[in-house]
Amino acid sequence: MEKLDIKNKQVLGLQLPTDPRWVNLASMQMEEILTDHAYCEQKAASACISLIQAFPDYPEVVEALAPIVTEEWGHFRQVLAELNKRNLHLGRQRKDQYVHALNQYITKGLPRTEALVERLLMCALIEARSAERFRLLSEQLSDEHMQVFYYKFMVSEAGHYKLFLQLCKLYMPEEKVMQRWREWLAYEKEILKDFPTRGDRMH
Repeated sequence: MEKLDIKNKQVLGLQLPTDPRWVNLASMQMEEILTDHAYCEQKAASACISLIQAFPDYPEVVEALAPIVTEEWGHFRQVLAELNKRNLHLGRQRKDQYVHALNQYITKGLPRTEALVERLLMCALIEARSAERFRLLSEQLSDEHMQVFYYKFMVSEAGHYKLFLQLCKLYMPEEKVMQRWREWLAYEKEILKDFPTRGDRMH
């Protein structure tokens, strides 16, 4: 398999790498991590639907996100199939503290186009972090099948991250987009410092 070079900070931009212990913890809790992964895919599809509903008059957004809705729901089904294959069960959805904390950072009361960019940047950050976590799983899990499984998810999430940033630059000068992106990255670094390392969560 040809590896994507997403270790480089210039590609994903993340300022704080995932705790090295995370993959080992996740490998011991596959039912929990697959359950959380499944719901993450479901929420990603819902987030794209929400953006389309809120901004139907931005045709580039509608056209770009409509296929992602289908793709993310397909990912949910793939994770569900993996659970079934292992005779594991989809557990209950748990509160996503990571996404909740990111939501708190969204600037309120912005003009409509700036509000769209703000939400796209948050989506880009979630996809970037997901790509980083999937890369770790693809490289460090001992199960070769799961290495391939998560490599494919890594490629997909990295592509989504790039797409969300590209959409932002359609509606706002690139310099302003990247300044706000750097602020999002710095904020994410700070909130992750306070999060415990848990193997039953994707984020």
